[in-house]
Amino acid sequence: MENTEESNANKKCNTNPESFRGRANPHKHQYHYQHQLLQYSNPYGFCNQNQYQRYCPALLPLPPQIPLQLALTPPLPQSQSFRTKTHFHKPSCKLDNLPLAAASDTQVQNVTISPAPEGLQRPKSLPTKGDNGSSVIGARKPQALVAARRPDRGGIEGPVISLLANHFLVQFDSLQRIFHYNVEISPTPSKDVARLIKQKLVLDNPVVLSGAFPAYDGRKNLYSPIEFQNDRLEFYVSLPVPTSKPTFPNAKFNDLLDKRPKLKLFRINIKLVSKFDGKELSSFLSKEGDDWIPLPQDYLHALDVILRESPTEKCISVGRSLYSNAMGGTKEIGGGVVGLRGFFQSLRPTQQGLALNIDFSVSAFHESIGVIPYLQKRLEFLRDLSQRKTRGLIGGERNEVERALKNIRVFVCHRETVQRYRVYGLTEEDTENLWFADRDGKNLRLVTYFKEHYNYDIQFRNLPCLQISRSKPCYLPMELCVICEGQKFLGKLSDDQTARILKMGCQRPKERKAIIDGVMRGPVGPKSGIQEREFKLQVSGEMTRLKGRILQPPKLKLGDGGHVRDLIPSRHDRQWNLLESHVFEGTQIERWALISFGGTSDQKSYIPKFINQLSQRCEQLGIFLNKNTIVSPQFESTQVLNNVSLLESKLKKLHRAASNNLQLLICIMERKHNGYADLKRISETSIGVVSQCCLYPNLTKLSSQFLANLALKINAKLGGCTVALDNSLHSQIPRLLRSNEPVIFMGADVTHPHPLDDYSPSVAAVVGSMNWPAANKYVSRMRSQTHRQEIIQDLGAMVGELLEDFFQEVSKLPTRIIFFRDGVSETQFNKVLQEELQAIRGACSAFPGYKPLITFAVVQKRHHTRLFPFETDPSSTQSQFSDENIPPGTVVDTVITHPREFDFYLCSHWGVKGTSRPTHYHVLWDENQFTSDELQKLVYCLCFTFVRCTKPVSLVPPAYYAHLAAYRGRLYLDRSEPTAFRRSASTLSRAAPPKATPLPKLSEKVKKLMFYC
Repeated sequence: MENTEESNANKKCNTNPESFRGRANPHKHQYHYQHQLLQYSNPYGFCNQNQYQRYCPALLPLPPQIPLQLALTPPLPQSQSFRTKTHFHKPSCKLDNLPLAAASDTQVQNVTISPAPEGLQRPKSLPTKGDNGSSVIGARKPQALVAARRPDRGGIEGPVISLLANHFLVQFDSLQRIFHYNVEISPTPSKDVARLIKQKLVLDNPVVLSGAFPAYDGRKNLYSPIEFQNDRLEFYVSLPVPTSKPTFPNAKFNDLLDKRPKLKLFRINIKLVSKFDGKELSSFLSKEGDDWIPLPQDYLHALDVILRESPTEKCISVGRSLYSNAMGGTKEIGGGVVGLRGFFQSLRPTQQGLALNIDFSVSAFHESIGVIPYLQKRLEFLRDLSQRKTRGLIGGERNEVERALKNIRVFVCHRETVQRYRVYGLTEEDTENLWFADRDGKNLRLVTYFKEHYNYDIQFRNLPCLQISRSKPCYLPMELCVICEGQKFLGKLSDDQTARILKMGCQRPKERKAIIDGVMRGPVGPKSGIQEREFKLQVSGEMTRLKGRILQPPKLKLGDGGHVRDLIPSRHDRQWNLLESHVFEGTQIERWALISFGGTSDQKSYIPKFINQLSQRCEQLGIFLNKNTIVSPQFESTQVLNNVSLLESKLKKLHRAASNNLQLLICIMERKHNGYADLKRISETSIGVVSQCCLYPNLTKLSSQFLANLALKINAKLGGCTVALDNSLHSQIPRLLRSNEPVIFMGADVTHPHPLDDYSPSVAAVVGSMNWPAANKYVSRMRSQTHRQEIIQDLGAMVGELLEDFFQEVSKLPTRIIFFRDGVSETQFNKVLQEELQAIRGACSAFPGYKPLITFAVVQKRHHTRLFPFETDPSSTQSQFSDENIPPGTVVDTVITHPREFDFYLCSHWGVKGTSRPTHYHVLWDENQFTSDELQKLVYCLCFTFVRCTKPVSLVPPAYYAHLAAYRGRLYLDRSEPTAFRRSASTLSRAAPPKATPLPKLSEKVKKLMFYC
């Protein structure tokens, strides 16, 4: 009855709005721009290379294009064409006079390099490691709080299952020294130009660089397996500016002799900053030495850069994922967006040693087409723009266009250039009315300028131009601009786009495993370069074999006409049904109302049947829903959802008609609508009534499954519960959990605004169980906080309020707090542990003498570890199920888990589509001293108590509910987001985000209900 668990399995987490900005942080993988392949669309004289193989006239008569020959390779004969590295391999459009497309991968021409005179030599002996593995100079001291260590060698309960994990063992020579050099290039080039400079340095200076082939991250960090001759090196390099790869590889090299671009001089300083070996990492992985010694990040980061060197040169890099056309090409998903396949790569310390985590990945990119056809695809109101060239932008259309184009990189096709431009906004005036001052101060009309200088008549004169400078007027007509290729799409995908890209990434286990194995053997994978040999690494080409265990399901309690019925889910997917049972606790709903927004007369005619069948289905499930609404159903236009004040007045009027005593409001909508957010906010804050929304298309079907799902949600929102654990918690974990010693389970999550939103606050939510020992009803607290702040700022206050509510319900404070924190990356573990654990303790200290035992665990769904069934005997009868997902209850706590700390992977659900993603639980603090078996059984049992379905879910319910509550808080702020977008779009420079707008206060009538589920 729950939506498919794997439906969101392949959504990308990396949507950092800063991805396109050059930064010097070596720990951030910069966005890797590939060379741009010019694509055109016929109405504008463009040739779309994906669709056409014939001649298309150029936009303007231009002289032959100027290729930029890569000087790293010997010059090719005049009659021979050369081909550069490319990822979007498309057939060349056979045009003689097409302009060059902008690009990021750069061809270096006439590069001159000269070593500078030796400067002051650094001492050869840099700070080395002490006997205990810590640095003698600047040694790191133990933290006040250290992540919990694994309490045992792993769990032992449950039958064993053979598995494969997409971790590939990396063996390294602990005696192999790595020399870390800092690279300073002035003026600062793009990352790709910097890589070409590095390549040229290596090829032309084998003696100075001691014959080494170093790995480079494109910014500041250079790693070499051999020490260079000098600790300080200086070079001067001349490059053509702006530099680029030729779009068409068959361009003649001798064209370059006639039209040589202007050269720009770069100064490169290389300085040795440290040298280290792998002894400390080897000691860490072998669990030797002091427990508090942290993971040696310097050596690990160096190995990560080394193993990414070859893939980064051949792929588009986005965060830790790399995308290439070699993995299946692009696929249009609509709206000017294409899906591109790639792979995720990360180096992880595990119990078996260093392991390379490789996974299949899919992401959305802007389609590389002209700006005008891009807007036609992206925005519905501009679909007919090519037939209405005199059309202008009215009302809010300008803001929509500006939002769609802001921060996108484009190149121009009216003149010969390879320069790329970032779109900062739109001009206030339309193209027709734009004037600018030339270098002599003379005012020129833009339309006239293009006619006189380029013999081109601008067609779309009533559209604004693109503003391509942050601080000064710089205009480009939209029709002369093309979207650069390889740009990650950061906007919010529509439902249809999301469905298409999820389908691209939805592979059954056998297919996904084959793709991953193909990456390891393929030409763009981590084993495709020479770095493995240079740094004495051995990367296994086989997935890791390991043993997992299958935990047994708990005994559940259901209702049965006032009696309690026991049930142990025995199906292979661990689902159970309620055909012969009731929910454990059903609610009585006497006073409720129904309101409709939109819908045809035929759809509205289903309302009486819907009310009758929903009431009957509720009765079958042990829930009482009055067959008559307290007031007659109200029918409103969909337009009411567009008017917040009108919507609020309609809802308050309905509430007054029900004598201000309404338990439930069912809202039926013609289609999904943004007014849903306002409806929820008004209902839960201004009026104080729980609402349940559904769509008319579902009413025409009225399947038993749909009605049951609706009934379960309504029951949970009004205080009921679907199922309870039959003494499972304290019977399975008697050492720690006792019925007379109450325990509270808490979950916390933070939701952040849209990636392109620079202003809206983040929303934090904390939930806590309010009954013991059932522990299946959760109250929530929500707060807004600083934009993109991950640490929960008001955690102490929210935990304190939940403890007060718990005391009111149970008459005792909990003796133990089990806290599940969602949405935290590994780099934030230490900060979360230091700050949020202290906040929880601070909340407890507000109660005199109260010191509960706290367990703090981070829950991670957005990771890339996948587990596959492994049949050792291919002739076995079970081999026919090799394409099935791992069974619910599969737990892994050895081999691929942390070498020292307390973590495990648990797949608690049955994957219906795609490949199951196990949830990773990492315990940062454990005063309750759980064993591996105890905590794993506890989490698995809780997964059966989720109120919205009759099967175990993939995420422990406290974390699941916290995610839902945080999302509800985000809905409360949705009404103000368009304003933030407009402010962001019209501002050329980033400003500090304003103080977080507080969330509206919840009504007391719904505050203690699970209204968010």
